[in-house]
Amino acid sequence: MASLCSQMFGHMFGHPMLPVLDRQSAESERKWYAVYTLPQNERSVAKHLDIRQIESFLPTCESTRVWKNRQRVRIIQALFPTYLFVKICPTEKSKVLQSPGVLRIVGNCQGPLPLPDSEIEFLRSDFCRQGVEPYQELVVGQKVRIRRGSMQGVQGVLVRKKSSLRFVLTLQLINQHAAVEIAADELEPISAY
Repeated sequence: MASLCSQMFGHMFGHPMLPVLDRQSAESERKWYAVYTLPQNERSVAKHLDIRQIESFLPTCESTRVWKNRQRVRIIQALFPTYLFVKICPTEKSKVLQSPGVLRIVGNCQGPLPLPDSEIEFLRSDFCRQGVEPYQELVVGQKVRIRRGSMQGVQGVLVRKKSSLRFVLTLQLINQHAAVEIAADELEPISAY
């Protein structure tokens, strides 16, 4: 009650407490969305969004290519070609859509659909940055969940690549996959029911 009164009187006497509250509520409304871009425009779109003060995230991965002259080159590319992610509130959608290279915000006929925060946190984590790679094959295998650590509770599918286990995170909304190496004892199976 005292807090409400101080906000009301503070606002009447020119004290800027309400705009601070509005910013906090706008921040709590912000959700992550997938943005579909023109091919090979993910970095350019991220720069344009930064200029518009829109928080964006472009997951990347490293690969080594060998040119015809046998020179090895490290290449950093988008983990999910033609996609990046933005954290916006509903009023900022037009800023995103007006950015050069943006085709649409991913959703359905009712509008853009937000992604679970846990999926974006997983992709942004140090755990994921160390060994993430695109995963193009059809995901087949047991559903598992990370049991401990900062990514506890994130669900995916267990696959095997050569002699190591991979945890494959599937972003259902954009039908894209990312795989990261993980120890078997860090995973637990998800029951079928």
